[in-house]
Amino acid sequence: MFLKSNSPRRMAVVAGAATLGVLLAACSASPNGSSKGETDGSTLVAYTGQAGDYQINFNPFSPSRIGGLGTIYEPLFFYNKAEVSEPVPLLGTEQVWNADGTELTVSLRDDVTWSDGEPFTAADVVFTFELLKSTPGINSSGFDGTVEAVDDTQVKFTFDAPVFVKGPDFMATPIVPEHIWKDVNPEQDVIEKPVGTGAYVLGDYKPQAFTYTANPDYWGGVPALENIRYVALSGNQAGADGIAAGTIDWQTGPIPDIQNTNKNFPSYDHFTQWQSQMVLASCSSAEQGCEGPQTDPAVRKAIYYAIDRTQLNNLAFEDTAGEVSPTFALTPSQDTFVSDEVQEKVAPMSADVDASSEILEEAGWVKGEDGIYAKDGERLSLTIEVVTGWTDYITALDVLASQAKAAGIELTAAQSSWNEWTDKRVNGNFELAIDSLWQGPVSDPYYVYNYFFASSSGAKVGEAAGNNYSRFSSPTVDSALEQLATLPLDDAAARQPLFDTIQTEIVDAMPYIPILTGGTTSIWNTADFSGWPSDDDLYAFPAVWSSFDAAEIFKRLEPQG
Repeated sequence: MFLKSNSPRRMAVVAGAATLGVLLAACSASPNGSSKGETDGSTLVAYTGQAGDYQINFNPFSPSRIGGLGTIYEPLFFYNKAEVSEPVPLLGTEQVWNADGTELTVSLRDDVTWSDGEPFTAADVVFTFELLKSTPGINSSGFDGTVEAVDDTQVKFTFDAPVFVKGPDFMATPIVPEHIWKDVNPEQDVIEKPVGTGAYVLGDYKPQAFTYTANPDYWGGVPALENIRYVALSGNQAGADGIAAGTIDWQTGPIPDIQNTNKNFPSYDHFTQWQSQMVLASCSSAEQGCEGPQTDPAVRKAIYYAIDRTQLNNLAFEDTAGEVSPTFALTPSQDTFVSDEVQEKVAPMSADVDASSEILEEAGWVKGEDGIYAKDGERLSLTIEVVTGWTDYITALDVLASQAKAAGIELTAAQSSWNEWTDKRVNGNFELAIDSLWQGPVSDPYYVYNYFFASSSGAKVGEAAGNNYSRFSSPTVDSALEQLATLPLDDAAARQPLFDTIQTEIVDAMPYIPILTGGTTSIWNTADFSGWPSDDDLYAFPAVWSSFDAAEIFKRLEPQG
């Protein structure tokens, strides 16, 4: 009887990232924010939102990796999710499908060496994909085909059924060197000395910062940007201070008065894209070992209706976020995919406490004398995990706690380091976590469903899950995803009934509670570096933490100092 309101459609006009912020000490700066010393053009200082010290790990398949994707470990092709475009050849130069979508032939570069001097060949590609297939814990793309080397510069992938839609994910797999990785446990081993084919190699490493240096033997030519220094900092306020001091060159996260970035800091500008869908992710499945009130779908839906998204957007995100669909089709660009069977196309922007209460009471929850619901002696009290220093999210949780209390639900925030937060999510040791769902390589909702709702990417509590850390499992959704994988992306008539099925299931279960669509905003140094993405040339998704995109941006930048 719910999910039927028709809230007014509204798009955000400016953007603040829904996740991350920054700081760096040590470099001097001029009063107007231009950078000096370490950030003088030879070294770009970047901050990804890392809260607390880095723990070294450049294993590209590990959820606790701190870097390396794109910069060190390259895929076969780069896919630009910021706009519709052809894939960019990297280690692969050409890809050709057969008419049935069951065979994909990829031609490889013949002038590539690994950073330790060994030659890159088709055997490395075959090894990487066989490694994925034999290790389910790292196979988030669901690769289930066979791969063979036709010769040193050509490989052929063969599948039992058409897999057109999975091609971009497979082609975006980081390739690793067989001569090193044949002795590596990809799920457990920590990689301290990464060897790749990318434009950069690892330079110095310390827990507070590490540096990439330009690869002198890069097949694409030595990049103009010589060094990239990633720093581990304390949070968003520190980031704002770093921008003001001119000691950070690129961060993706909020700063005060973000619309006037260039006016306040003439050496900087900001740029925004809307793609990350903010959620309260739940450990949803009691069958998989999740414990707590959040395993009841009624509780998740009650929280959904308790949220006043207009107030939340104003108080936590400077009115920079946009609407979100409970189907997780990205609005408005993917609105055509939203099922007619889902009557509430976007989440309500105001709270509906009556709806929240009715859902809980129909599920057997009873409000106690303290105003909080309870059932079978268990109070409706939940802990939400958040990373220390993510001040926008921490503010959001303060607001959500107040809103939920009005609906008889107690929410408490628990802050921890990024590493601890990640470990809790991956292993299922949480009740709720504030996070974002990301989009796939092309603008199509199949990817977010396959990443976050496929049971193959989940795991029992205590075991490492893939992207589906909510542990959601539905044979109906799995079947629809399997069928979608066999259909061309442009076959709307055949695909939409499958989207209808998936959306009906996930709206009903709601393992990820939709909050808002966050604007991803980068603040970057335009005085010392040129070549940043723009509306006229959106060649990559402009977020420093979007690794493959950031790697393409680094290769385009030209130091001006």
